[in-house]
Amino acid sequence: MAITLPAFTPLEDSLWLTLCCRALDNRRSHPILGDTVADQIVRTLDYDYRRFHVDTNFINNVALRAKKLDEVSAGFLARNPVAIGLDLGAGLDTRMVRLGPPPGVDWYDVDFPAVATVRESLVPAHPNARVIGADVTEKDWLEAIPADRPALIVADGLMGFLTQEELASLLDRIVSHFPSGELVFNSYTKFAVWAARHAPGSKSVADLIKFPGIDDPREFERWNPKLKLVKEILLSREPEIAEFPPLLRLYYKLQSLSTSWSRKGTIILHYRF
Repeated sequence: MAITLPAFTPLEDSLWLTLCCRALDNRRSHPILGDTVADQIVRTLDYDYRRFHVDTNFINNVALRAKKLDEVSAGFLARNPVAIGLDLGAGLDTRMVRLGPPPGVDWYDVDFPAVATVRESLVPAHPNARVIGADVTEKDWLEAIPADRPALIVADGLMGFLTQEELASLLDRIVSHFPSGELVFNSYTKFAVWAARHAPGSKSVADLIKFPGIDDPREFERWNPKLKLVKEILLSREPEIAEFPPLLRLYYKLQSLSTSWSRKGTIILHYRF
């Protein structure tokens, strides 16, 4: 059955960049993430991923950051088998499918209404998964989510599209809504924001980036004292780098020797509250 896609806004349209990177990662002989459903969606729609001009390094980073977000998420859900799972700015990400959480977990994917409608048509349904069509910067969408259980909140790529004020407000509302939980997302230093605005692979979203960048992961703790940093994951120090092509592998090996240099790349921040 043919699927008719709506005319997305530029911000909504940004979901294709990471989806296509996850699909292209899956097509390699040794994928990092191995997201077969993402690949299936891109093939079903016959989406022209070549328009993004993404290189191997960009694909690797998108796949590896998704894998690290999945690992943190899986750990939390294993410890909290009746938790709430919340994926912010989910787009067409298939994290719920990849994780296969315990049956007591209720999962919510949140994105703009137009994206939510398409998501329901393309992403495999799950009895414990629900889609919420909403702008995460609005204040009322959290009312639809139970507030009586620990929560996992995960966001892949979303934070770069929010202003500092929007992000601080979102974090405050999340922390106030749930009794406890963990939050994991990819963050951006000031250099990383500059690079995202100028790198060929992210050219399609360069004008949409609002976040100014945060160099110190403890800064989020100062925004909300209930947030406590669990771990800063620097991708340059993760074992999957050994699977990168030789020149990239050498670059990241050198980068891993310096925390400040490693922060110029992709960072995953993990907090509890």
